[in-house]
Amino acid sequence: MDLRHNKNFTAGAFITGLMVGLILIGMVWTPYDPNAMDGRAKMLAPCARHILGTDNFGRDIYSRVVEGAGATALIAAATVAIGLVAGLIIGGVTGYYGGWLDEVIMRLNDALTAFPSILLALVLIALFGGGKYKIIIALGVLFIPSFARIVRAEVARQKSLDYVASARLMGAGDMRILFLHILPNIVPVLLPSVAIGFNNAVLAEASMSYLGVGVKPPDASLGRMLNEAQGYLMSAPWYAISAGAAIILLVLGFGLLSEGLGGDGHAS
Repeated sequence: MDLRHNKNFTAGAFITGLMVGLILIGMVWTPYDPNAMDGRAKMLAPCARHILGTDNFGRDIYSRVVEGAGATALIAAATVAIGLVAGLIIGGVTGYYGGWLDEVIMRLNDALTAFPSILLALVLIALFGGGKYKIIIALGVLFIPSFARIVRAEVARQKSLDYVASARLMGAGDMRILFLHILPNIVPVLLPSVAIGFNNAVLAEASMSYLGVGVKPPDASLGRMLNEAQGYLMSAPWYAISAGAAIILLVLGFGLLSEGLGGDGHAS
C-alpha cells in the first residue's frame, strides 16, 4: 500500500503534524504564562493580544490550550507505551507457547475487558489518588488486554509460517524466534491499533480531567477547561470551542492515520 496516495493517511499526517508542531513550540514558548491570571482581562473575546481570548481568570486560552494539549498527548503516548510493551510480552509469550498459561492469562484479559475502562480507571484512581502519573499507570494497565489479544492472535498465526520453521532448523531458540523474528513482522498489524489506542487514551484522559480526577490545577488540562467553560457557553463560547477543538483535532488526526494504516483510505 502506497501511503503517499492514501487520502486518510495524508490528512491524518497533516492534522497530527500540525498539533505536534504546536505542542512542541508550546513546550518552549507561549505568548503568555499559561497559569498567569489577569483580573483586568477576564473573558476577553479573541483579539490581536489574545488570539483565542481569555478565560474567567484572565488567563490566555491559546497558551493554556497548547499546554493542555501537550499534557494530554504525553499522557496518551505514555499510556499506549505501557499497554503496548506489556501487551507485546504477554501476547507474544501466550501466543507462542499456548497451553494452560494462555488460557489463564486470556481469561484474566476477558475479566478486565468485561468492565468499562473509564469506570475501572476511576476506581483505581479513587484507590490510589489522582495526578498525571497515576492516570498514566491506571490507563496503561487497562490498555494491556487489548494489545495482548491482538499480539497473541498474530503470533499464533505467524509461528506456523515457513520462516519460523527455517529459523528453528538453523538452531534459533524460542526467545530469539519470538523477539527477533516474529514480533518485528507483526509491527504493520499493530500500527493501526496504536493509533486507535492513542485516540482512546486522549478521550479517557479528557474525560477524567473533566470529572476533576485528571491533571491537577493550576496546570492546564483540556478536559477541565471544558468543565470550566460549560458555565460560559452563551457569554464566552470561544472558551469551550478552543478546548473542544484541540481534543477533536488530536482524535481526528490519529483516527485518520489509523484508517490509512489499516488500508481503509481511498487512493487518489
